[in-house]
Amino acid sequence: MNKYIRGYRCTVCGEFFETKEAMMTCPHCGEKGILDVEYDYDALKQVLTKDYFKNNRDYSMWRYFPLMGIEEENIHKMLRIGWTPLVKSYNLSKELGLKELYIKDDGLNPSGSSKDRASGVAVLKAIEAGAKVISCSSTGNAASSCACHAAHMGIPAVIFVPKRAPIGKLTQISLYGATLVVVDGDYKAAFRLSKEAINKYGWYNRNAAINPFMVEGKKTVSLEIAEQLNFKPTDWVVVSVGDGCTVGGVYKGFYELHKLGLIEKVPKILGVQSEGCEPFVKASREKSPLEECEENTLADSIAVGIPRNPLKALRAVENSHGNWISVPDTEIINAMSLLGKTEGIFGEPAAVTSLAGLKKALEKGIISKDESVTIIITGNGLKDPNNAQKAISKPELMEPNINKLDIYLKEKGVI
Repeated sequence: MNKYIRGYRCTVCGEFFETKEAMMTCPHCGEKGILDVEYDYDALKQVLTKDYFKNNRDYSMWRYFPLMGIEEENIHKMLRIGWTPLVKSYNLSKELGLKELYIKDDGLNPSGSSKDRASGVAVLKAIEAGAKVISCSSTGNAASSCACHAAHMGIPAVIFVPKRAPIGKLTQISLYGATLVVVDGDYKAAFRLSKEAINKYGWYNRNAAINPFMVEGKKTVSLEIAEQLNFKPTDWVVVSVGDGCTVGGVYKGFYELHKLGLIEKVPKILGVQSEGCEPFVKASREKSPLEECEENTLADSIAVGIPRNPLKALRAVENSHGNWISVPDTEIINAMSLLGKTEGIFGEPAAVTSLAGLKKALEKGIISKDESVTIIITGNGLKDPNNAQKAISKPELMEPNINKLDIYLKEKGVI
């Protein structure tokens, strides 16, 4: 077990469990008692210094392993995850009128999404636990990433997805050799069946709303953003939100860097959802408890009607003095096109929801154009080619005739 772990704290009752052994949920609060992993930050301050990072040549998320709750033994066998590009925007920032904009392109991880960060940790923890099978339910990206890293490390995976999962992600899962279970129902039905199967067969549980170590992987995106900006993160970080695990991880990463004295402040976090599935936004707007919402959005990766990690998500935005916002699917599709045309980055619908949210936040005055912003693009557009087609015009079939080409190019404004 990672020597820097102090124990686990329940997000519901607040009780602290002083143990280095792996735990899943609070024994008193049950499944709703999601845990936070806590570390000996005084000891880590002696290790994770700016010199440590300056001299570390492992340009992947594994450079942060002392703060990830994992053992070092099998890291060298893993695929390279993380240290994805942080692109300084020139065209898109000008389009939006923003002083300073960065784009964290996490779609360049091995399976094409930020979920690789959690799945990499899950596979290592499964190995530590001596598990024979790893399993999870997912709207798609967590599933394909779990299948990817399990395949690389030789662990069988059983993956549960709702019937609406996009063909790109289903193809990945099958190609990686996982046992794919397409559930005739929505995400909550897939989650319920995966939970029953995991309990019955004793598989390792990769579900992020149960396993506290998934946040330990997801938070590395914040560690990278801060380090890539010389430990001076932007005023705002914008991220799309589904079950709440990713935004919880984004906050925890910055919070721990601040606790270690490596950054001066935690950036404000803007959590973005689709108007077709906005349980967090609705709860924030109405100052009410989180309620189940319909999953009526083309952004499948954030189509989670019953978020499984509500407290971490709500606290992430609140504690960072951030905000919530939702956008219609039409603006999500427009954001796919805008990001591609201005920056050459291809994001799937759920990923570019962050950009759509940034645009709306600027219009509403939530974010000032004088502030600096980082948007996280959580998944590659090739994950969902069918919806990507909605963001473009269908190409015309051209005769092999130079005069016809001349007319076409003039119409397009190329000549």
